[in-house]
Amino acid sequence: MTATAIVNIGSLVTNDPALGDGPLGLLEDAAVVFDGDRVAWVGAADAAPAADTAYDAAGRALLPGFVDSHSHLVFAGDRTREFAARMSGRPAASYQKRGAGGIRTTVAATRAATDEELAANLARFVREMLRQGTTTLETKSGYGLTAADEARGLRVAAEQVEEVTYLGAHVVAPEYADDPGAYVDLVTGEMLDACAPYARWIDVFCEKGAFDGDQARAILAAGKVRGLTPRVHAGQLSYGPGVQLAVELEAASADHLTHLTDADVAALASGVTVATFLPGCEFSTRAVYPDVRRVLDAGATVALSTDCNPGSSFTSSMPFCVAVAVREMGMTPDEAVWSATAGGAAALRRTDVGRLAPGARADAALLDAPSHVHLAYRPGVPLVAEVWRRGERVTAGGN
Repeated sequence: MTATAIVNIGSLVTNDPALGDGPLGLLEDAAVVFDGDRVAWVGAADAAPAADTAYDAAGRALLPGFVDSHSHLVFAGDRTREFAARMSGRPAASYQKRGAGGIRTTVAATRAATDEELAANLARFVREMLRQGTTTLETKSGYGLTAADEARGLRVAAEQVEEVTYLGAHVVAPEYADDPGAYVDLVTGEMLDACAPYARWIDVFCEKGAFDGDQARAILAAGKVRGLTPRVHAGQLSYGPGVQLAVELEAASADHLTHLTDADVAALASGVTVATFLPGCEFSTRAVYPDVRRVLDAGATVALSTDCNPGSSFTSSMPFCVAVAVREMGMTPDEAVWSATAGGAAALRRTDVGRLAPGARADAALLDAPSHVHLAYRPGVPLVAEVWRRGERVTAGGN
């Protein structure tokens, strides 16, 4: 175990109000000491204890590694043509037809891929995210839609990713198009039995064209019996029961939330479910951006995530999502950075990541900028200069 001091930090985001100013726990002229894979000390630069090695931050900003709590990275194939058609405004490629087309295109390619191909593709995205400052991420199944393919997708994911979600209930498998009830039986029976050993979470796309409220309830209840904690895709394409169901079942998160009623906002504010917004999805589909301000002002906990997937949000960049959330969704730079770090941790019910405080995991991103505000101020610029994960420094080239 080696102690490493990061010194001469111009602006440090700790996400611990006991350590600094405001909800971000902001410290100026600061230092951090990592001891092995944990944060050992945080404070003023001139008071930093001795360490085995030191890294000079040269007055730049350091923040906790991003926590991306919603992604779909176990897949094969490409949907460039679908995206190009959607951007050309062709009705046949409308995102509203997603359940009948797009996802199933990826399902066919994923089923045809080998385990090695799926693992290599996943590894590429994990490295890509790491280079952009994401040190913790969640990913889902959902592109297999058979018991065997869902289980192998989760097995591949669990070998590389800490937080793995069973999403057999992404859409109804094409083989069950005429009998969705039988597919729900599969998802809550044989498929769940095959997948539960590899996952921590269970998710469902509660939406017209996917699964209604009763079906979603049955799926999540079955997962809870097997020890999986619910998450819900809710309110993405239209108003629906997803948010209320998530809060009722004490799901860890309700994700997307493009369409929210006042009752939905009140439920999120009164419950334990984190409201997770996915700016890349609206950006990539030209959907209306949700008003996160009303959710924040109601007192709900908010997370930001990429929703990285091949169809509706093919970005792995949390800095990009922070910039879009500030520009289009009513968030301040401080709120967006908190939501992309501590908020994501809350959505995964983690207290060891998303913050830089003694005892937390030694995950951090150094920006080539004097302040975290530059993430929104300079959109599209590759600002992440260095990344530490579990106390290990990762260069811009990844590892």
